[in-house]
This record gives sequence, structure tokens and C-alpha cells, in this order.
Amino acid sequence: MQDNRERIIVRTSIVGIVTNVLLAVFKAGVGLVSNSIAVVLDAVNNLSDALSSVITIFGAKIANKKPDKNHPLGHGRVEYLSALIVAAIVLYAGLTSLIESVKKIINPGAVNYSTVSLIIIAVAVVTKIVLGRYVKSKGEQVNSGALVASGTDALSDAALSFAVLVTALLYTFKGISLEAYVGVIISGFIIKAGIEMISDTVADILGKRAEPEVARKIKDIIVEEPDVRGAYDLFVHDYGPGKAYASVHVELPDTYNVEQVDVLTRKLADRVFRETGVIMTGIGVYSHSTDAEAVAIEREVKELVMAHEWALNVHGFHIDNEKKIIRFDVVTNFDIKHGEAIHILSEEIKEKYPGYNPVIIADIDVTD
Repeated sequence: MQDNRERIIVRTSIVGIVTNVLLAVFKAGVGLVSNSIAVVLDAVNNLSDALSSVITIFGAKIANKKPDKNHPLGHGRVEYLSALIVAAIVLYAGLTSLIESVKKIINPGAVNYSTVSLIIIAVAVVTKIVLGRYVKSKGEQVNSGALVASGTDALSDAALSFAVLVTALLYTFKGISLEAYVGVIISGFIIKAGIEMISDTVADILGKRAEPEVARKIKDIIVEEPDVRGAYDLFVHDYGPGKAYASVHVELPDTYNVEQVDVLTRKLADRVFRETGVIMTGIGVYSHSTDAEAVAIEREVKELVMAHEWALNVHGFHIDNEKKIIRFDVVTNFDIKHGEAIHILSEEIKEKYPGYNPVIIADIDVTD
């Protein structure tokens, strides 16, 4: 599957390289002959797109390398680095274009568009629309952020090329020269696209909240088991497109023995992988008290905790009557520090249940 994904990325990128190089050559010729900075910058933008496709190919090749001793989880995250390089190239092209456009505004020159030039620009608009839709659809098909970004960029380029065409028509038929100002607008769009691409890629590298659909699917699979009271603390670790590992805690009755836990967790890991492609690296267990007294105390403690606006969830509740310990996890939002939340809840529980020692762990809201 990964080999097929790589082939699609490489083939799509090659189509993008060939198309963008040809467009760059034609546009550069038109821009130089007509002395149009807007058309020349549009050609430069096409060259940066071609270079981006080359980097995408190299990124896909390296990302598909087999795991080794130093990289046991593979090389998938290289794709994020390649996407970051592509974004940097786009940003550089935008800044360079802005500088040249401003120079042209300060020192304008006469432009001269021929009929052939106008036809070439018009064909380029249509070509970019077709290329953008093709590349973006292939990127979505194989979950390639670099391809999706390239396709989106190509569609933006089509709109910018259309603006250049309108500018050329205005100058040809009305004598109104706006091409240097259009160059500034084009530069702004390119810079904006580069910044957004960098922001998205950095978010992938830093680690972000799991995709809601994936997290929901994993939790649904787990809680379908009759004895599972809930699935919590789900962490999905992204090691590149199509390479996800996860860990989770499940809440089970305290009557379960080790063999039952082993059978259940293996069953869950197998099903999660088959239905989502996510590899479960660990399934921890919360022991849930089943006696009537503990159930009553649990209900009261949950009401106490959930009375706070910053409390999102309580789970893993268990009471050790012999040692007089009440333990549970609480999920808080980002409006309160973990230490502060634990202190507040501990004091309230001690006041309500004298003689009991609360052991509370504050969890991070990563999927809810």
C-alpha cells in the first residue's frame, strides 16, 4: 500500500514538474518580450512550483524507506520536513516578487502585449485550474499534505494568472497600466500561501490533536465491548501519513483477572488496526469498583468535580476501603493548571469524606 502511495505521489509530482516548467518557459518569454513584471513573476511562481514538486518526490522516496535500527518507526515524518522546505520556497518566491513589483512601481516601463501573448496567458489559466484539481485530488486520495498544498497553490496560481490576463487586456484595449500593482497583489497571495503552509506543517511536526473522526472511531470500537465502561487518555502519535500509533486506557470492572484483560486488549488492538489502520502500542486498564457503596460515592464525587467549569471528565474511579484511598483521573480544560485543579479537588473531597485520602491525576484534553 505504501509503495502504491509513493508511486502516485511521484507520478503526480512529475506531471506537476513538466507542466510548471513548460508554463514557466512560455510565461517568461511573454513577460520578457512584453516587458511585463506581472507575467515574469507569474513565471517565477511556476518555477517555484516545479521545484516544490521535485522536493515532494525526494520527500516521498525517503519517507517510504523501511524502518531501521536508528529509526524503528520509519521515516514518515520526512514528508513534513519536505513540506516545510516547499513552504519556505513559496515564501521566498513571494518576498522576491514583492520587492521586484515595488521596484517596477517606482520605475515603471512601457509594456506591449501581443495577441499570442494574451492567448498563452489564457491557456495558462485553464492549465493551472486542471493541474490544481488533479494534484489536489491525488493528494487527498493518498493523504499527502505536500500534494494537497501544491494543488491548492496551483488553484491560487490560476486565479492570479487570471488577474494578470485581465491586467493585460485592460492595458491592450484601454491603455490602463496596472501590471506592477497586480504584481504586488500576486506577491501578497504567494506570501500568504507560504505562511499558511509553514504554519500547518509546523503544527504537524509539533504534534496536534488527533483527527476527530479517527479518535471517535477508535473509542467507538473499544466501548462496543460489553464490559468496557469507557475509553480514556487516547493518544495518537503521528509518524507520517498512514503511519499512526496510539495508546489508550480502558475502564473495566475490578472483578476482571489478568487473563481476561489480556484476551480483551489483544482483541481490541486487532480490531482497531483492521478498521482504522492505527497500531495500538499500549492499552492500559483502570479498575472500576463494583460494590454498592463505592458506586454511590463515585456518583457523589463526580457531581462534586463536574460542578467546576474547568472539569471535563472523570474516569478511572476506584475506592480502596481498606487503605481509605479514593483515586480517579480528571480531564481539565486549559483554563486551569493541573496542580491547582488537584489541590482544589483534594481539599473538597477530604472535607466531604473525612478519613479518605484522594489520589487524583489530572489528564490533558487531547481528543475530546
